[in-house]
Amino acid sequence: MECCFGVGAPKFAAMAASPSLVYCPLRRERVKQSVKTQPCCIWRVDHRRILGSSSSNVRSSTSDSSCVAVRERFADEEDFIKAGGSELLYVQMQQNKHMDDQSKMADKLPQISLGDDLLDLIVIGCGPAGLALAAESAKLGLKVGLVGPDLPFTNNYGVWEEEFKALGLEGCIEQVWRDTVVYIDDDNPIFIGRPYGRVSRHLLHEELVKRCFESGVSYLSAKVERIMEGHDGHSLVACERDITIPCRLATVASGAASGKLLQYEVGGPRVCVQTAYGVEVEVESSPYDPNIMVFMDYRDCSKQKFDSPEAKYPTFLYAMPMSPTRIFFEETCLASIDAMPFDLLKKKLMARLQTMGVRIVKTYEEEWSYIPVGGSLPNTEQRNLAFGAAASMVHPATGYSVVRSLSEAPKYASAIANIIKRGSSKNAILLQRNVQNISMQAWNTLWPQERKRQRAFFLFGLALIVQLDIEGTRTFFRTFFQLPKW
Repeated sequence: MECCFGVGAPKFAAMAASPSLVYCPLRRERVKQSVKTQPCCIWRVDHRRILGSSSSNVRSSTSDSSCVAVRERFADEEDFIKAGGSELLYVQMQQNKHMDDQSKMADKLPQISLGDDLLDLIVIGCGPAGLALAAESAKLGLKVGLVGPDLPFTNNYGVWEEEFKALGLEGCIEQVWRDTVVYIDDDNPIFIGRPYGRVSRHLLHEELVKRCFESGVSYLSAKVERIMEGHDGHSLVACERDITIPCRLATVASGAASGKLLQYEVGGPRVCVQTAYGVEVEVESSPYDPNIMVFMDYRDCSKQKFDSPEAKYPTFLYAMPMSPTRIFFEETCLASIDAMPFDLLKKKLMARLQTMGVRIVKTYEEEWSYIPVGGSLPNTEQRNLAFGAAASMVHPATGYSVVRSLSEAPKYASAIANIIKRGSSKNAILLQRNVQNISMQAWNTLWPQERKRQRAFFLFGLALIVQLDIEGTRTFFRTFFQLPKW
């Protein structure tokens, strides 16, 4: 789930068995080298599932060429896991969902000039983080280009109401619950005392695109293949269709799987995954108060002890009652070393609803949420910058991300603007010598030492979460919610 156990994105009904994945223990540089020399994939996956599905318009193949196609899409094994790993097919389905109410960015933003015009900043990626950073940077007078596929927002986002209000985005919240509740292992509710909102994907997309338009951001719908260094100290963003765009600085905001464009610290913690399967449905009757959002329900409705593949993953129910009979239900595995497969999450959710006596009469939407958590920080000494999930800004222990990206965009944009304006006043030779130091100043704004220490503590929390069984998880949260509110 996105945004503090938020909501994922709509999904398809078909489920399949999870392929096997063998971890490659090589360090990042050695993995990259092996990509060039090994005749087959360094990841052992079921290519018929990853590459082949009529619903995803991808041809099924187990040939060497298909191995190469999978291998070359990702920088290394960790990058593959961040992109979806064993659940890659479903993540792709989620990303490609049609959202008819969202307009195309190419219809709203002017196209990037493809001549010799030098941009101050190119933001790669068109999710909430990329759009927010592009708009804030252009607002400060920078000549900003936004590059990435022209895709809609398919993820739903759940947020604390006051946090979105502080961002001036309260108009993008489509429904608010006056309180949130947690159930641990009995029927005694724990009220959190914070209003919770569901964000309108359509309204958020329109608002961020509008901000980009008003601040003068230009746009190109294209995939970025690599970022090169020009002889004059500038960056060259190489896109598909042999398009190259020069800029003073490039910032990657294209999601967690950005290893082909960025360098990450070597030898860091292993990336883990939060997965969730959800459905928005019409039911005969609801077990929940429509005025209260169910943040976590860890109760075991079956009260039966049995061995099954899904039993080893502690999961909870997350529920948004949209009306007395229309509810969004989501079964969530907060974090696990190996992603809990969506088919197991679906099985567990349906069994839970059946035991609760919830009868579904109509399904409006299905949803798969796949959020990499933990893993290494970007190398903060590299020339290219990053933002959002690409910059490891996802909370390692919760999956919380979007509000942080939206709230930090103005400060980060200000740091980039100051750096570019100082750099552009110097001659080209001096700029080429100092560009690495210039980038480091921006990185230090995004990831100062205190932030890095804080994230290390969050990683400790993640390491604990992935070791706990269901009883340990309940004990942890029962203790946590007994702490004083401060």
